[in-house]
Amino acid sequence: MARPRTFDEAAVVHAARAVFWDRGYAATSVDDLSKATGLGRGSLYSAFGDKHALFVRALEEYCASALDRVTRQLQQTGVPAFERLSGHLRRMAVGAAADTARRGCMTAKCAAELGGSDADVDRIVGDTLRRWRGELIDCVIEAQSDGVIASDVDPESLATVLLAQVRGFESLHRAGVAQEQLVVAAEQLLVLAAART
Repeated sequence: MARPRTFDEAAVVHAARAVFWDRGYAATSVDDLSKATGLGRGSLYSAFGDKHALFVRALEEYCASALDRVTRQLQQTGVPAFERLSGHLRRMAVGAAADTARRGCMTAKCAAELGGSDADVDRIVGDTLRRWRGELIDCVIEAQSDGVIASDVDPESLATVLLAQVRGFESLHRAGVAQEQLVVAAEQLLVLAAART
């Protein structure tokens, strides 16, 4: 009979996620994971299968947490859709600039390292971005119904532009663009969308 686990699986995944996030997949060894989690190789393999399986689990949980935040911001009850969009872009701009360690987004880092060569990463990142874009589309459509965003703006195209802007904040911050400039850029984009109403 198998012995019951004596560790907190969620805490182990969280600790492993921090290592993968900081070092990247290829540069993270099983010894690094053992040191970070406090589990020996045998326990890690027994619980998660292998390094890649643990990495996939860590990335899935990171993306799920990120999407939960996006959903909360874009579906706030009682807040007009345009304000939710503006607030979301502002938070993303401020969040990118607040990353003083320049750790970046784990989703973006994993896509840059493994996108196109790892089917699991492509699936997780692709699904995350599709769902994020879907939330933006819904919010744009609602803002159009409110008469704030021009009715002739294509919601899918605008949502794609907004998502591209949000994903670009991190790169701009790494290049030295100040937080204030990122926030102004975010707000300007929505002003342009609403300019013809």
